[in-house]
Amino acid sequence: MIASSPIIIALDCASAAGAVALVECLPSSGYSLKIGKELFTREGPPVVHEFVARGIPVFLDLKFHDIPNTVAAACRAAAELGVWMVNVHISGGAEMLRAAREALATYRERPLLIGVTVLTSLGAADLLSIGISGDPATQVERLTRLAFACGLDGVVCSPQEIAAVKAVAGAGFLTVTPGIRAAGADLDDQQRVATPRAAIAAGGDYLVIGRPITRAADPVAALADITSQIVHTAPRA
Repeated sequence: MIASSPIIIALDCASAAGAVALVECLPSSGYSLKIGKELFTREGPPVVHEFVARGIPVFLDLKFHDIPNTVAAACRAAAELGVWMVNVHISGGAEMLRAAREALATYRERPLLIGVTVLTSLGAADLLSIGISGDPATQVERLTRLAFACGLDGVVCSPQEIAAVKAVAGAGFLTVTPGIRAAGADLDDQQRVATPRAAIAAGGDYLVIGRPITRAADPVAALADITSQIVHTAPRA
């Protein structure tokens, strides 16, 4: 399954019923879906099956980070659910990343393997508190080099780091960017953000958008507005 739109809607819902109700009010195409920790922990694989069966690409956002054997097994389990994309924390190290890649390589239609760099909720002071010196952009570049060397398909980064990722790993290396907000909107718990138009102009491949759509008074109108912002925006050369 291949996503034809750069928009990934984050299903940060407390139940499968809530997620289904949201999706059923949206158009049948023009986006993919992200299922994260809360929804998957509450509902398990059936909620993934629900949307895969509808033909909607699913990004399983569980950010695997463990010993190589455990992460490889988790990636195989994700592939068998039929998901389009799965992610791991790059900070798990090269051996873990290679184990994940090799586990997925055995599938004829494997999920994209994306590595998480620095969460968009973190700033330089947060990194320093866990022993990482330098600003988030520097750490994103370090982790991107490792992910690229280990054969991953791309990284999760903030929209502010898209250009740096492409400079390190090339235009074909995918960027998946949360932290998408309209100009002047509430940042919620995000720090490193950009508008949808700016993220696409910077060369972003996939934009993860949750609350600006899912908590909008009219999610259909919010999705249509974001789509209109990016459809005619060309990446910067």
